[in-house]
Amino acid sequence: MSLHLRSEIGKALEHRSALTPTTTKALIDAGFKVFVERSPQRIFDGDEFEAVGATLVEENSWPNASEGTIIIGLKELPVEAFPLKHVHIQFAHCYKQQRGYEEVLGRFVRGRGTLLDLEFLTDSNGRRVAAFGYHAGFAGAALAIQNWAWQINHPGHPFPSVSSYQNEDALIVDVKTAVAQGTEKTGKTPSVLIIGALGRCGKGAADLCSRAGVPPENVLKWDLEETAKGGPFAEIVESDIFVNCIYLTTKIPNFIDMPSLDTPNRKLSVVCDVSADTTNPYNPVPIYTKATTFDEPTVPVKTKGEPALSVISIDHLPSLLPREASEAFSNDLLPHLLRLKDWRTDPVWAGAEKLMHEKVATLPKSE
Repeated sequence: MSLHLRSEIGKALEHRSALTPTTTKALIDAGFKVFVERSPQRIFDGDEFEAVGATLVEENSWPNASEGTIIIGLKELPVEAFPLKHVHIQFAHCYKQQRGYEEVLGRFVRGRGTLLDLEFLTDSNGRRVAAFGYHAGFAGAALAIQNWAWQINHPGHPFPSVSSYQNEDALIVDVKTAVAQGTEKTGKTPSVLIIGALGRCGKGAADLCSRAGVPPENVLKWDLEETAKGGPFAEIVESDIFVNCIYLTTKIPNFIDMPSLDTPNRKLSVVCDVSADTTNPYNPVPIYTKATTFDEPTVPVKTKGEPALSVISIDHLPSLLPREASEAFSNDLLPHLLRLKDWRTDPVWAGAEKLMHEKVATLPKSE
């Protein structure tokens, strides 16, 4: 069986990779043939893949891959019209009625291809087999704290662009500096409220706060028990930073909304919506409508009074730490990749195919 690792073309700041040289070697040792597109942005050099036996091919060559080749990537494909005929493994962001989902699924229907969405690969207990959640939460909390300090020391100026770090230690150095700068100006360390604290993402956010020197008593860790009564929650508005780490599947009461921000008790100045459900109609943080990027990490929220409030909603936060995030994700995915030769009968992959057909069935008949 052949796998074709595509470049994340169209996602200039996406440096992560679904396969790493380590997991590629394991696949080749197991009898797979692995093609790797050259990529100017991937954190791993092509030479690293070639050294373990992969065949390097030109960027964006996957549409011409032989029939039966499985195409693997991370983010959604660029918006184009041609039908998709291969089996694709990726995060497609089209199962929650996100903007344009009909067109995305329609391409698979027209080409008789198959989408095996990484977001919905689950085991017999319904738990995702691989996810970037930990590093998403870790990176999101890091940027939130940096933005908190930036707004204190540079009022009226948006948080500047960010770029990937070589490793976690380098990031922690910068976040500790931000905590010190904000604390020097205000006389206090930030208070942080994390919702979804028991999941992978929330644990990443909490670990970042701990490693950055935010005192434990300043970090509120909420999960289902604390949110069961339904929001909006005054505790969020009265914290400096809110990090939303939930995995959204259905409509729930808003955690915060515009009316809840209109209070003299508001301390909230930074929201990091790690979930990044910007266009999801169920988004429980409906105070913004624009996704943000590494180039423009924040979007302002129009509020009454001080402090200024901004939102971070970047859908590729783990790319702040692309090497470590890729290694962790790909290692978790590897046992299931090794079973791709029987993907139609393997419970994890067959479940993903079944879900695709269920979602296709909801499309307008014209699709």
